[in-house]
Amino acid sequence: MFELDRYLKERASLVERLLDAAVPGSEGPSARLNEAMRYSLLDGGKRLRPILALAACEAVGGAIDDAASFACAVEMIHTYSLIHDDLPCMDDDDLRRGRPTNHKVYGEALATLAGDALLTDAFGVLARSPLVAPALVAQTIAELSEAAGSRGMVAGQVIDLLGEGRAMELAELEYLHGRKTGALFLASVRGGARLGGATAAEMESLSVYAKALGLCFQVVDDILDVEASTEQMGKRTGKDQAHGKNTYPGLLGLERSRDFARELSNRAIAALSNFDGRAEPLRALAVFVVERKL
Repeated sequence: MFELDRYLKERASLVERLLDAAVPGSEGPSARLNEAMRYSLLDGGKRLRPILALAACEAVGGAIDDAASFACAVEMIHTYSLIHDDLPCMDDDDLRRGRPTNHKVYGEALATLAGDALLTDAFGVLARSPLVAPALVAQTIAELSEAAGSRGMVAGQVIDLLGEGRAMELAELEYLHGRKTGALFLASVRGGARLGGATAAEMESLSVYAKALGLCFQVVDDILDVEASTEQMGKRTGKDQAHGKNTYPGLLGLERSRDFARELSNRAIAALSNFDGRAEPLRALAVFVVERKL
């Protein structure tokens, strides 16, 4: 039987080692910047996005090493987004994963620059992938940059900010989160699969999986912001309502939001019907996302 807890611990440990090597400590004039980057990058967390990248690679017959650099790049971009989201000009958070946010430790200017550096360096790490055909790396860079940029994650953040205090329709909320949260989930799964040698049919199925999973993650995150405590989450909860943000519980209520999350999890699992046992981690992750409490 597949043991998800063991798998997650092993993969998170592997990702942590890869990230430590990708962004090593340094001395000299930029040492403080490097310290700020590593403060947020190596502070634990579920490492869900890089784990998805590695799992998708293996699901199509690839080896972990094929997607290792890509997994690092994905987590570096995710970390940059958290640093910037926490800034006073954005969501203004002072706690992340149970520790003071980056700007609380290093100041707003250095935190901003640490995020900038992680985003930029991520593409250098990916571009230097040693084991994959350059054409595949180039395609993956293009897709990842779109997911992170003005048509993906950044666009979602802007829509979220501009939507504060204004009620959205369900389709508009899904559009928002398809970019703010879902775009990086989709890029993580597709990039890992591409670097593992996926066929066109496999890419199509995994895209359906990733879109459903990314939205499921956001729905559950919205629910936890209402129900969980700050101590459980390692970050301030209840802030969505305080900021007048549009959320699934706010639009659908808690019970319908739970039902929607389960529906999305089932949709993700169904998309893997043509995959063999190598996709079992992806199936288990779809269950994990909808059942997570922290």
